Amino acid sequence: MSIAPGLAPQQSPRTIISLPFYYGWVVLVMASFAMTATLPGRTHGLGLITKPILDDSAFNITEVGFTTINMWAVIVGGAFCIPIGRLIDRFGVRVALVGVSAALGLSVLLMAGSISLVMLVVSLTLVRGFGQGALSVVSMAMVGKWFTRRIGLAMAVFTVLLSIGFIASTLGVGGAVEKFGWRPVWNGVGLVLLLGLAPLGWLLVRRTPESVGLPPDAPEEAIIAEPSLDLPLSAALCSVAFWTFTLSASLYNLIWSAITLLSKPMMAERGLDDETYLTVMSMMVAGGLPANLVCGWLARRVSLGLLLFVGMTALAGSLVAFPHVANNMHAVLYGLGLGVAGGIVTVVFFSINAAAFGRLHLGAIQGTAQVVSVIASAIGPVIAAVVRDQTGSSAAMFYACAPLAVLLGLVAWVAPLPKRGLEEISK
Repeated sequence: MSIAPGLAPQQSPRTIISLPFYYGWVVLVMASFAMTATLPGRTHGLGLITKPILDDSAFNITEVGFTTINMWAVIVGGAFCIPIGRLIDRFGVRVALVGVSAALGLSVLLMAGSISLVMLVVSLTLVRGFGQGALSVVSMAMVGKWFTRRIGLAMAVFTVLLSIGFIASTLGVGGAVEKFGWRPVWNGVGLVLLLGLAPLGWLLVRRTPESVGLPPDAPEEAIIAEPSLDLPLSAALCSVAFWTFTLSASLYNLIWSAITLLSKPMMAERGLDDETYLTVMSMMVAGGLPANLVCGWLARRVSLGLLLFVGMTALAGSLVAFPHVANNMHAVLYGLGLGVAGGIVTVVFFSINAAAFGRLHLGAIQGTAQVVSVIASAIGPVIAAVVRDQTGSSAAMFYACAPLAVLLGLVAWVAPLPKRGLEEISK
């Protein structure tokens, strides 16, 4: 059996080989820590300090000005995904995790110490780029590099851990910001990344199972019978599957970013109060976590395309239903629908590239997909704001996105995944 250079066996510690469980689960837990650590570079994390920044006399910035800067920071920061993907494939997820965690930590510290608007713009762009962009790619690649046969289940567990991590970190950081102010808390977050996650990643994470003398997460006979399909980025970009799954996840992120940033005014459209907003958010979590696990279990039994079709159909149903939400019960059902859709779409998006294109060039492929996703999340709130300004309601945007969601899901269901012939053609 021939093994690709990037996956080649290396000398391994005996302790890892002798463990009574697959070491990939340790890497998966670290991946969930890494994705949780993207908090300062994500919209919901920055939302915790947006008001204090607007009130900070060092910047003298308006809400419109800050949101505009933030949008461009997301777009420019999204470009970080492409080089980090290639670095992952060349040097491995261990080196990438340590380097990006340290870079994000330093960027957060720079942002905490900003004394001018220029420093804020530069540091915010770096935080967005290393956080929402680069560290997200590293985190997803960590799981994809270690799991093959159980990639769906692994991504489901990863997503559940991530949801718990995001909830806990958001509540913890949010409470600390209210008590101590944003600068001391942001300093603390930067130090945790620099002195906590980076060294822990070096200690616990390994490049691939082969690099420590372990077989990949698949039966040995399956590896021999069907060698790994390791397609380069160029082949992935030529496949219908890559673009269908990537655009589906990007559409979901576009809608998600608009809903989370403008959820309160959107609820107000329907005559609903802040308490209803909190109900919707909690129902999204309640629907999303079980959907993560069920989707992960089903991923080994049905096609990822069919699962995505179900998720995108649930998303479309929620979008069509929103303009008719009139009471708390409607809001509960709307939130559950969005949660189920998000649970399915997230697991599928995290799983598809490793399952369809292999592990060798996964960093470059996942990085490219993440760029598209990040840009979509950046423009989502802008589109929603323009539609609301022109029509007085977000209904037109939701009605337009619903059929597009169903169409993308349908194409994903019927689109063939790459065959081994593509691997030979792309060489």
